[in-house]
Amino acid sequence: MHFDMTSLKIYTENDVLAFISKRKGEKKFGEKVTFISNNSDLDTELENSDSKYVLFGINESIGVKANKGRQGTETAWNSALKSLLNTQNSSLNKGKNVLLLGCLDFPEKMALAKELDADNASDLQQLYTMVEEIDVEVTNLIFKIVSAGKIPIVVGGGHNNAYGNIKGSSLALNKPLNVINFDAHTDFRALEGRHSGNGFSYAFQEGFLNRYFIFGIHENYTSKNILKELSSHNKHLNYTTFEAVEIRKETTFENEMQYALNFIKKDKFGLEIDLDAIQNVASSAMTPSGFSVNAARQFVSYFGKSKNVAYLHLCEAAPFLENTNANQTGKLLSYLITDFMRVN
Repeated sequence: MHFDMTSLKIYTENDVLAFISKRKGEKKFGEKVTFISNNSDLDTELENSDSKYVLFGINESIGVKANKGRQGTETAWNSALKSLLNTQNSSLNKGKNVLLLGCLDFPEKMALAKELDADNASDLQQLYTMVEEIDVEVTNLIFKIVSAGKIPIVVGGGHNNAYGNIKGSSLALNKPLNVINFDAHTDFRALEGRHSGNGFSYAFQEGFLNRYFIFGIHENYTSKNILKELSSHNKHLNYTTFEAVEIRKETTFENEMQYALNFIKKDKFGLEIDLDAIQNVASSAMTPSGFSVNAARQFVSYFGKSKNVAYLHLCEAAPFLENTNANQTGKLLSYLITDFMRVN
């Protein structure tokens, strides 16, 4: 398959030099990551790379806007990258395992989206169409990476991009994919036009998603219709609520992780982490009540260990919503990326 990757900005070493603060006597992660050397033959370059992971960003918040959420998810990638590239390179944290590909960038779409009003019906249709165009790009890129036998690590954008991750992986593997989603919401909403709240329902309806487990949904924010939908497809859809685990303590975090893993582990699965499930993290639907940062790190380590994990997606972070200049969210994303690589 040959795809036109119009929005893919492929990085060279020079593109990221400014991000790395070098220190005498230390090697930083960013000094050891690998890059694509020939842009005109991406497929061969991916196949021949010695790195196991292909890291790229998605700079968009159009899916979030189409879902009437707060924008800002386009700022996650640069923020994560700055943090990650400045971690130490060591036997515990190997930069050479990562091919730093670049990012999908949508400046024209983002500028147009800013002018549109999600409460206006025809503007909303335009936003839906733009999300579909982004879907195509994400699908194509994931398809290439998974076809080359690599594991994509995707950072940034809204949860709409889960659709492209699932479809691209499914097409490359030639079968439907399973998914575990660490999230306060199911993102299994009505098929009313593409946005960040229905990536999984579209993927399921189109046959790219087989078994889907949502970990930690909030009981206050899950509609009656969605609960009905989940129980009517209970062979394929399963979940645990945040309140059952953390508030009422009807089960333990460890037990639920085991339960979820059993549901999806027989086949290749995607690992989706929505930052709005973590307490007080700057994200598009920030929550005062949620899992701790360390619980999220544990979660990524637990599922990352499985030989069937097909990709890692960290989404919905919106670092620019932080009140401080300290890049806490970027640092958190960088922890989750390195936790995943260390166990996988």
